[in-house]
Amino acid sequence: MIRIIFYALILITLSTSCKSEFERIRLSNDPKLILEKSIEFYDNEEYLRAQTLFELILNQYRGTRDAEKLFFYYAYTHYYLRQYQLASHYFTNFSNTFAYSQYREEADYMAAFSNYQLSPGFRLDQQPTLDAIEGFQEFVNRYPDSERVQEANDLIDEMRQKLEQKSFTQGKLYLDLQQYEAAMTAFENTLEDFPETDRAAEIRFSIFKASYLYAENSIFERREERYRDALEKFESFRNRHARSDFMKQAENYKEDIQKQLKSMRDDRYQN
Repeated sequence: MIRIIFYALILITLSTSCKSEFERIRLSNDPKLILEKSIEFYDNEEYLRAQTLFELILNQYRGTRDAEKLFFYYAYTHYYLRQYQLASHYFTNFSNTFAYSQYREEADYMAAFSNYQLSPGFRLDQQPTLDAIEGFQEFVNRYPDSERVQEANDLIDEMRQKLEQKSFTQGKLYLDLQQYEAAMTAFENTLEDFPETDRAAEIRFSIFKASYLYAENSIFERREERYRDALEKFESFRNRHARSDFMKQAENYKEDIQKQLKSMRDDRYQN
């Protein structure tokens, strides 16, 4: 028990002395000392303390030969502290300020990568995802020979899949809510925005299904027109995906449409 208390006192003493040293540096009003210690804290991965000290001297070192490294490290402290929005801002600011820096390529990449870290699940607002895609695309265009290009392209593909999932799920939601026009529009937008999608067969089937249900639930005067429109969507689906797993169900819907249209023709003939 005594040994435990002894070690605890040692830890408290070390922590207090370390804190006192940090406070002494912070209050020293000595830019050179603060710069030296801030980089020391940074190298030791004490990013919050490094960031705190950097902020005391940023303005004083503007335009000096130390400014480039100082501002670059400052941006990284935000990244390591998971302050990704600020990190992206400061990496972008660094790139714009130090256009000829040896660190500019890395800063441009990290600006986009910080937004990538903010990219949420597909059900949430995707503005950070869009910002990250735009940033990576600009990076690839600016540094086509960079060793980071492949990784940037892979991350773009990953995020586009997330956007595609969101768009596709939106269409399915409209379909489940029986908002058939909105469902067709959402699915068509998915095909337009993601023409290489692996879900093309399911999406075109869903467009046809929404069109069929839209006609089926329309007022009588509009049904024939909308059934014929649904048949056009069936042909669009069959022409591209005749061997799809959705084909059998699509054929069942088509047969019902043809029965409905025949019934309407017979009714007109009898009348």
